[in-house]
Amino acid sequence: MMKTTPFVKKEDYQNGTLQKEWFLVDADGKTLGRIATQIASIIQGKHKPTYTPHVDSGDYVVVVNASKIKVTGTKAKDKMYYHHTGYPGGLKAASYETLAIKKPGAALEHAVKGMLPKNQLNRLGLDKLKVYAGAEHPHQAQKLTNLDL
Repeated sequence: MMKTTPFVKKEDYQNGTLQKEWFLVDADGKTLGRIATQIASIIQGKHKPTYTPHVDSGDYVVVVNASKIKVTGTKAKDKMYYHHTGYPGGLKAASYETLAIKKPGAALEHAVKGMLPKNQLNRLGLDKLKVYAGAEHPHQAQKLTNLDL
């Protein structure tokens, strides 16, 4: 008789059978897309042997020094970020350069959001991403594990 694969349920995390970890990532000098893919994988829980696609089994990620993320080539001037206000003629655009000055962590959050699944797990995953422009963060109590990406 064959063994069946045990699937993790949402209740396993709620009743304390399984725990979610907290990771600290220093983004100083890292490339935007490369660091975003690895963060998205951790948020989804793909690094764990208990990964289940329909369960929020990922870990928390705290990113520091988001203002020092690099982009390659001419992306700093050419890459555009768009959003619509909802009003007629309300399309707003900003280049990576201006976005990095106004909101240093927004480009990383946008990149990670695009790499998460387009369902309810997207919102839950974004709640587990904490991005800070400088080296200071308020999450010392969570016993962060340094993650070298």
